Amino acid sequence: MTSIDINGIRTYCFSSRQEAVDYALAEKKSLIAVNAEKILHANEKTRELFGRNIGFSDGIGAVWALRKKGFKDAIKIPGCELWLDLVRSAHHDKTFYLVGGQQDVIEKTVSKLRKEYPGINIVNYRNGYLRDGVDRRDLLHDLVQRKPDVVFVAMGSPKQEELIEEMLTVHPAVYQGLGGSFDVYVGAVKRAPDWWVANNLEWAYRLVRQPARIFRQIHLVKFAWRLSVGKY
Repeated sequence: MTSIDINGIRTYCFSSRQEAVDYALAEKKSLIAVNAEKILHANEKTRELFGRNIGFSDGIGAVWALRKKGFKDAIKIPGCELWLDLVRSAHHDKTFYLVGGQQDVIEKTVSKLRKEYPGINIVNYRNGYLRDGVDRRDLLHDLVQRKPDVVFVAMGSPKQEELIEEMLTVHPAVYQGLGGSFDVYVGAVKRAPDWWVANNLEWAYRLVRQPARIFRQIHLVKFAWRLSVGKY
């Protein structure tokens, strides 16, 4: 599988979501979303993290960079869709563990998954509030005991990536950080309408709904400029 470095962030050149799913299941590594902000603010720690795992083009900025480097088939792979592709592909013969969200959100997520994917084996789940070192140790111990094949962690970056790295030291599996994907899945948070998503304008929709995000979207503009002048 081909990968390239974008400002030191190792990014895989998947041409479909299924290709990403198949590769993750074969490699038993963490799937990490790559976007303009992460590329722009890359540092030694994040570069090492992506180097050990599977970075996929979650943001349109990452897609622009891949295409500029010659990978014309590169597509945007939204993490909030990819995790469900993984479930669809593996729910018949793999086991799952879920971490993240508020208690009611994680319970609704598990209930909906069991309804939509009959027979799915969710070996355990818990909310994303690890209050102290004891919570963290209990989670790691439970992970070792239950040995899931796939682990989803919805806590936001970089907290979820840091936890996944710790989990990988005690139990090899396919991991994916999901941010707020559980909230989107159960309808607690509304995703952009289909037209905005299909036209790669999800970021613009969020900006319209939340004008305060302008300070984050400036990073996309800065990234696009650096990419256009050959900085990446």
